[in-house]
Amino acid sequence: MAHYPLNHHLRPVYRFFAGLAGLYLALFGIIGVASTWGDGFFHRGADWVLGLRTNPAAAWLYTIIGVLLLLAVLVGGNFYHHVTLIMGWVLAAFGVLIMAVIQTDANVLNASMVNVIVTIVLGVVALCAGLYGKVGSADAARTESAAAHG
Repeated sequence: MAHYPLNHHLRPVYRFFAGLAGLYLALFGIIGVASTWGDGFFHRGADWVLGLRTNPAAAWLYTIIGVLLLLAVLVGGNFYHHVTLIMGWVLAAFGVLIMAVIQTDANVLNASMVNVIVTIVLGVVALCAGLYGKVGSADAARTESAAAHG
């Protein structure tokens, strides 16, 4: 079983960065929806928003991911821990998937290599936040620390 530290002293810092990641994804999505309004859902034009290429499909997808990440950060607790762990892995894997199809007709999200890099980096940020976001009672944290350090 994996070891996730309870009540890590840098938990608020990681939560802040996860919130920034979610905010960036949500803003990118919302601005992308507004700027590509009227285009075909899988349109492959030259639309750029906040440094990333987009189309309506990508904009809606990143809006949903960003809002979900922001909601997890706002709710906090172990819900935040689990959601950021999952979202971190999903974003990192999604970035690799985008990279695999970037030069093909399967690039329905109109992505570029910049999209791949940003998606993977934000996935790693969310994953790190999830790794150190577990919350427990003070007694449980002391017991865990004693067991881990002998």
